Amino acid sequence: MLNEFKGAFNKPNNSHIQLIIINVVVFLVLGIFKVIADLGGAGEIFYAIDRQFMIPPTIGEFFTRPWTMVTYMFNHSGLMHILFNMLWFYFFGKLIIEYLGNEKLISIYVVGGIAGAVAYLFMYNVVPFYIERSGGPGMVGASAAIDAIVIAAATLLPNYTIHLMFVGPVKIKYIAIFTVVISVLSATGGNAGGNIAHLGGAGMGYLYVKLLQSGTDVGRWVIVVMNYFQSFFIRQPKMKVSSKKKKTKAPASSASSSSTMSNIADQQEIDAILDKISQSGYESLSKEEKQKLFNASKN
Repeated sequence: MLNEFKGAFNKPNNSHIQLIIINVVVFLVLGIFKVIADLGGAGEIFYAIDRQFMIPPTIGEFFTRPWTMVTYMFNHSGLMHILFNMLWFYFFGKLIIEYLGNEKLISIYVVGGIAGAVAYLFMYNVVPFYIERSGGPGMVGASAAIDAIVIAAATLLPNYTIHLMFVGPVKIKYIAIFTVVISVLSATGGNAGGNIAHLGGAGMGYLYVKLLQSGTDVGRWVIVVMNYFQSFFIRQPKMKVSSKKKKTKAPASSASSSSTMSNIADQQEIDAILDKISQSGYESLSKEEKQKLFNASKN
């Protein structure tokens, strides 16, 4: 089973599965530790660890553990919470990967989650209604990040149609509108903080796609930071230098061999461009790469 999970995690262009696996692993590890801590009478130890994955409502407490602005979006409060979040994320995440690429999905997830955290902190430290209710332990869940994915997909592909059980075909723009309306109507209810975060994530999802369409990637820094930390754990392949003696005479088939090698090199270059589109989307290509792809399509 461990090898199967490793295989699923390491597949290329698979960031939605990778993020789901991370969420599930965090949920299981914290859940198992809670059971062990409760049985051993060490509930306080568990709570101290759980707080590292829970963003507090007051700004003063938040400054004592600012990393929770990111870690809270990988923790969940119960089985149904994580189940519905991950199902929602799986379906809409596939759309983002297909049309924008692997890296954009990660960027939207992270900046959407952060936007939800900012909205949550702002409301609970500025608006009197929420300040009076800021005595709770804090907020957990990937809902803000996933709402950013949902709204981003609907902004990019408003008329894309999916089939819902018991409902039938529905355009995702209506699903996005329904999601936002429910969060607005629930913004003063029992999960007020969560719904405020949902709206923050949804707003970021819309803004991200609109800015991306105008040429600005507000989430590019997420990939830069991620690649920086990955560089400490992933070995870079060593460059091999080889020298070849010049041949005094070329064989009769040198012209055809040269042409074949050229075709192979061209095909490898096109494959690399296609991989880049799959990873980062068409807009990540340079003008030269777009032209090469266009020329190849004519041939």
